[in-house]
Amino acid sequence: MKKEKYYISTAIAYTSGKPHIGNTYEIVLADAIARYKRLQGYDVYFQTGTDEHGEKIELKAKEAGITPQKFVDEKTSEIRQIWDIMNTSYDKFVRTTDPDHEKVVQHIFKYMYDKGDIYLGKYEGWYCTPDESFWTDTQVVEKEKGVYVCPDCGREVQRKSEEAYFFKLSKYQNQLEEYIESHPEFIQPVARKNEMINNFIKPGLQDLCVSRTSFKWGIPVDFDPKHVVYVWLDALTNYITNIGYDVDNESDEFHYKWPADLHLIGKDIIRFHTIYWPCFLMSLDLPLPKQVFGHPWLIMSDGKMSKSRGNVVYADDLVNEFGVDAVRYYFLHEIPFASDGVFTRELLIERINGDLANILGNLVQRTISMGNKYFNGKITNKKVKEDVDSDFITLINSLEKNVSNKMNRLQISDAISEIFDLLRASNKYIDETTPWILAKDEKLFDRLETVLYHLLEAIRVCAVFLEPFLTDTSEKVFDQLQLDCRETGFVESNSYHLGSPTPLFMRIDTKK
Repeated sequence: MKKEKYYISTAIAYTSGKPHIGNTYEIVLADAIARYKRLQGYDVYFQTGTDEHGEKIELKAKEAGITPQKFVDEKTSEIRQIWDIMNTSYDKFVRTTDPDHEKVVQHIFKYMYDKGDIYLGKYEGWYCTPDESFWTDTQVVEKEKGVYVCPDCGREVQRKSEEAYFFKLSKYQNQLEEYIESHPEFIQPVARKNEMINNFIKPGLQDLCVSRTSFKWGIPVDFDPKHVVYVWLDALTNYITNIGYDVDNESDEFHYKWPADLHLIGKDIIRFHTIYWPCFLMSLDLPLPKQVFGHPWLIMSDGKMSKSRGNVVYADDLVNEFGVDAVRYYFLHEIPFASDGVFTRELLIERINGDLANILGNLVQRTISMGNKYFNGKITNKKVKEDVDSDFITLINSLEKNVSNKMNRLQISDAISEIFDLLRASNKYIDETTPWILAKDEKLFDRLETVLYHLLEAIRVCAVFLEPFLTDTSEKVFDQLQLDCRETGFVESNSYHLGSPTPLFMRIDTKK
């Protein structure tokens, strides 16, 4: 039977600097969703990459005394290295400096111009270089007399005036509003949808600047080369240029993969993905992505991460200290569906000691140790059941549905909690069945073996569902079980030949 397609993307990371843990959270979140969809049997295509053009890049390269291309090559290598350190399973890592992408962007720009959706004009307004965003007089915030700042990032903006090409965003306002209202699943969470409609669409969409002449580091407009294509038309189109799209050649690959099932992005750029991007696609007569999810931020206890505050934390440093799965667990479990999560070292250590070492690690080690001690590691189901077993097996068999319900709503933290609820129930089952007492009477050995079999099945099923979140840990559990059965429910007839119990996570001495 042919698998169903699932296309998930992250926003492409801007190559102005090393990504901190707030940036890294997004790729780990997307990876968990992609891995879970593969577990469900989907043919997953997972795309990420880097956004490499713009005035900020040109300025930073000049400061570093190197060419913009060399600058983005170095930053892209650093970003990709961190994505790989985090065990992310992307299928394609795209770059906006790829010649094929640049060529298709030029074709898209010309197509929109010929259609009348792009026209030449003049831009006068406020420009935020760090965010690569233009703002009107009514949008900027006056910090002090004569000093205006960006409404998004709070940094100072400059007054700019230059010739530019504009995209007729206003032309698609009604079509976009109707689409959003008739597709309630398109923008998630709902609060983000309401924000886009009330704050941006209903007040009236302004035509969008899509070219610049004040810098050169960008894709040239081929019919007017003093202009370069401005960042959002360049960056957003990566979702189609890298899967075989061109304006006069929509490949089989493109028809198979598009529309994307999920654009996973930070809440700060949801406006670009739910207003600009849909209007670009409407201009190209292409279907819109099925869903855009604006995820919350991972922030520090003293607010958003920034170098000026000195509170920036990098994922590779945390991995070197605590291990990749501990960091993945924190990212995925500690950030709720729709509100920001806070990072502290103290809470990370608390989660390692409490959830990972105690609840998960201790259960696996205790169970495998008892299996080796009492039965030399060879465990089969003797089916000597008592009342407590039926409820426990029901919990094991309900895990798939419970996790699926949460994952389908992108409630990743809650999905992980479902797994840990079963792990806690397994520890409780040990207390209720008291295997150490059963082991004192040879006549109760079949009952003892049944209890251990039930525990091993619970651990095995949890390991199956932990794989999208704690990839290395899941494999370590299967190595200790020495049974490669990936069934998602309780199996009556498995035969275990257990390996040696080794700790999955070491407790951290907080005093040290």
